[in-house]
Parts: sequence; structure tokens; C-alpha cells
Amino acid sequence: MPKRILQGTVTSDANAQTVTVLVERRFTHPVLKKTIRKSKKYRAHDEKNAFKVGDTVRIIECAPKSKTKRWEVLEA
Repeated sequence: MPKRILQGTVTSDANAQTVTVLVERRFTHPVLKKTIRKSKKYRAHDEKNAFKVGDTVRIIECAPKSKTKRWEVLEA
């Protein structure tokens, strides 16, 4: 099965080698036919601490690195 790749914005870089990425998705409500925005935060591994708050990054699924990290930063 292919690994998922998501795009989002870095909202926190306070922890060592970890960034928090906010990923937003849009979809049409099945009944109301209204466009809805939903967002979710993912914790991603950033080996070199290269990304700062506000950067747009792509993240990819990986094997668990810690209790909460299951994603790696792919590129900016």
C-alpha cells in the first residue's frame, strides 16, 4: 500500500527534531452541499530542525518514531 503524503503548515517547532503540522482538508457536505473545512494536527519528524513556524511542508507516513510521531517531513 502506498504511503500517504499530506501538505500543511508548521504550527510549532518547540520540540527537538519534531514539528507540529496543521493539515487542512475541504469537502462538500453530502446533504447541505456546503464546502466545509476541517483541520488536523500531525507531529512529524524533522531530523535537522530545518523547518520553522509558518513554513509549508509535505509530510509522509513512516514507521512509528515515538508515541505520537508517525510522519516524517518530506520537503518544504
